[in-house]
Amino acid sequence: MMRQNVSTRSGLLVGLAGASAVLLGAFGAHALRGVLDAPHSELWHTAVNYHIWHALALALAVGLGRGRSGRVATGTFAIGIVLFSGSLYALALGAPRWCGVITPFGGLAFIVGWIALGLSLRSPAD
Repeated sequence: MMRQNVSTRSGLLVGLAGASAVLLGAFGAHALRGVLDAPHSELWHTAVNYHIWHALALALAVGLGRGRSGRVATGTFAIGIVLFSGSLYALALGAPRWCGVITPFGGLAFIVGWIALGLSLRSPAD
């Protein structure tokens, strides 16, 4: 059963994550068409793909996550979007290659988020 008392801040975070994924996807599909070469376009697409899926995961964490694990899932999904997708967006737009060092930390945040979400969904008897 979904929590009834989602904080305003959490709700705004989910809305911002989802809306920015759609906006950045549209920006890549329209404004960057013909501007980015194939490898950079692929980076952009990967960033958008992970961004939108983890915006949905963030919504699950906010809506269904319970306790400390739910809060960890919420935070790590948000951090993962910024670090993973953000670094790929930057690389696609020509940021220095060393920015790619950030990407795995975002991936690690996603992994922690999924584990924390799973833990938060355990029934009280578990």
